[in-house]
Amino acid sequence: MGNLTLSLSRRPGVPYYLQLYRHIVEEIRSGGLASGEKLPSKRALAQHLSVSINTVDTAYQMLATEGYLQAVPKSGFYVCPLPQLQTPPPLPEPEPASPPPEPACRFDCSTGSVDTSVFPFATWARLTKDIMYHEPQLLHHGDAQGDLCLRQALCRYLHQFRGVRCLPEQVLLGAGMEYLLMVLCSLLPEQTLYAVEEPGYRKAWQAIENCGRAVVHLPVDQGGLSIRALEESGAQCAYVTPSHQYPTGAVMPAGRRAELLHWAAAQEGRFLVEDDYDSEFRYSGRPIPALQGADYGGRVIYAGTFSRSIAPSIRIAYLVLPPSLLPVYRQRFSQQSSTVSRFEQHTLWRFIQEGHWERHLNRTRNLYKKRRDRLMQSLRNTPVGPRLQVTGAEAGLHLLLRLENGLAEGEMVARARQQGVALVGLSSCYYDPSLAPPATVLCGYARYTEAELEQVAQALGRAWRLEGPVRPS
Repeated sequence: MGNLTLSLSRRPGVPYYLQLYRHIVEEIRSGGLASGEKLPSKRALAQHLSVSINTVDTAYQMLATEGYLQAVPKSGFYVCPLPQLQTPPPLPEPEPASPPPEPACRFDCSTGSVDTSVFPFATWARLTKDIMYHEPQLLHHGDAQGDLCLRQALCRYLHQFRGVRCLPEQVLLGAGMEYLLMVLCSLLPEQTLYAVEEPGYRKAWQAIENCGRAVVHLPVDQGGLSIRALEESGAQCAYVTPSHQYPTGAVMPAGRRAELLHWAAAQEGRFLVEDDYDSEFRYSGRPIPALQGADYGGRVIYAGTFSRSIAPSIRIAYLVLPPSLLPVYRQRFSQQSSTVSRFEQHTLWRFIQEGHWERHLNRTRNLYKKRRDRLMQSLRNTPVGPRLQVTGAEAGLHLLLRLENGLAEGEMVARARQQGVALVGLSSCYYDPSLAPPATVLCGYARYTEAELEQVAQALGRAWRLEGPVRPS
């Protein structure tokens, strides 16, 4: 061909060779330069465009490397044949925009919130800095189950405070309980039927369903999961929260715990997943030992997390696997990397090892107990206090509020939002919301000070004593 003509301009960040490269690519793709066509020599094109030979050579070499041109010794550069590219299908029409989220309330009393202002910033930062500077080997891959030092510290803590009997080899660390439940599903047969509590922890049963596993929802009463319903369900694995049932707060009595363990031991391949999600926050009565400590048949899979006791973004959860599941885990996951940063693992290990963890728990437990007491007292002093039944207060970070002879659940939530308080109805924890008891909501209290909780109670008193239908916000 004769020559290439294009307009080169001085544009910041776009040198001449890149402009020339892009022009030739477009010419080849559009058919302006045919397959097999020879390009001008580097000297001729440089002189034609008033640029250096190096500029043209750089563009030609890039094109040859990417397969647009072929360099023929002592002859020049030729256009390579390109396969016929299919025209991409048109993009689908965008779906209508979802309605904008409701404006944030002044008080978000959801159950997953904690007070991040009590996070031990100075201690955590000091430990993190020390580890970052003095442990460069942590940049390499670690054990798939998590580093041994943290697993050893967890075993000691769980035995002393929860009565759990385990070895470090049984502990598996992971980035969140939902992830670990998905790992667990891959350790059990695909046809396993999982029983979950109704009401229960929605994210747990969704994680199991997302793995393509079948789930059956079984009723909960004042003693926790119904053993009779479990027997009749045909399930092989049951996910339970016996020490503090979520969301009702029920504590499973010793007799039913024994029945639950008997159910698991009665048939080969049955397991229990004991989620001890907030066992650190018990405010009255004796500590309740974990179900796992009474399991001598290796049927309980113990689960816990640091998200509530430290901060939601500390995505470190753990499973204690029975010995029978360890060979399956090692076969399927031993070559993978841990999903928890090794630096964060070692920071937490030092935090536990040096006694900061226990001091932090004692401080937050006392703090949350005072907040719970203040909220309950303030609610009793509101105009709706005589009609308000409070349950689930013995442990955890939320209360159940039931309004007798008053509003329905949806209206309670809507009226509370009008007064600046965001609550969640108990029906949201049911797979079948029609089974939820009437006029019951969940109210988390960990996030706010005692003075703020006084304002929450006053706002709820105003909201629920109103007459007539709820007005739109």
